[in-house]
Amino acid sequence: MAGPLRGALAALGLLGGLSAHAQSPVWAVHGAHNTVYLAESVHLLKAGHADLPTPFDAAYARARIIVMEIDLSRTDAGQIQAWMLDHGMLRGTTLQQAVGERVYARTSTEAQRLGVPIERLQPFEPWAVALMLADLEYVKLGYDPEQGVERQIEHRAERDMKEIRGLETVGEELGQLAQLTPAQQSRFLDLTVDDMQAAERDTDELLSAWRAGNTRKLASLLASEYASFPELYRALITERNLRWLPQIEGFLHDTRDYLVVVGALHLVGRGGLLELARHAGFTVTPVLSTQLGKPLLSR
Repeated sequence: MAGPLRGALAALGLLGGLSAHAQSPVWAVHGAHNTVYLAESVHLLKAGHADLPTPFDAAYARARIIVMEIDLSRTDAGQIQAWMLDHGMLRGTTLQQAVGERVYARTSTEAQRLGVPIERLQPFEPWAVALMLADLEYVKLGYDPEQGVERQIEHRAERDMKEIRGLETVGEELGQLAQLTPAQQSRFLDLTVDDMQAAERDTDELLSAWRAGNTRKLASLLASEYASFPELYRALITERNLRWLPQIEGFLHDTRDYLVVVGALHLVGRGGLLELARHAGFTVTPVLSTQLGKPLLSR
């Protein structure tokens, strides 16, 4: 089952008005005097299986400025934890009271399986609990954020002394989930618990599609779940894309090339950045492996 767990954290994409034959995880948006490369990120990968698809190599080599959803080089775990403590805590109630007995019982079972006493989760809002459990599940399966696309490119950019920027702050990103209504948060947590039952199989399938640039496969895996929860899609994708678009348009009026690395769900599909860029009058083309020489970004 494809759902919010892998959609929100793996963020691997929907099919938009793109050619079925133009398959790539990296896209070139052409400005008057430069190119902005939009790359589909997988936030977590496994050690030993973390090589990036070849189109990333050429895009990184050409880019002078690297842009992430958040500037990881200026953000540490302590900042994220502090934000969570300020904004992810329930006020005057508990998790059990907030989500009801059915969702709480299911959440308690998953927490116990992952080695977390449910009492430790009682003070947190449901959206925060969903992210905590999902993170623990991915760690259990061997996924590591340090092996993810962003961290790999960040470390390379720091060595190469390339400028790194962020499209938004931690508060802007996580704040989208914090703004969900109590009922929506409870549903998000419930669906996340559902998805954890098949997380390994489903994520392996998604990673295979991502490496191949197979947007049709990604669409079939993810589209139905987001269609059934439009509030989550709007919070995680649509509103953030509209906030990012003016920044990307600004990059396209520069003379330097940029590499923008975001979750693939932000790129394609309805309201995706590729569609928005086309509507703004820019030319968008896939970066295909057949066009490239020897990889330039390697581990």
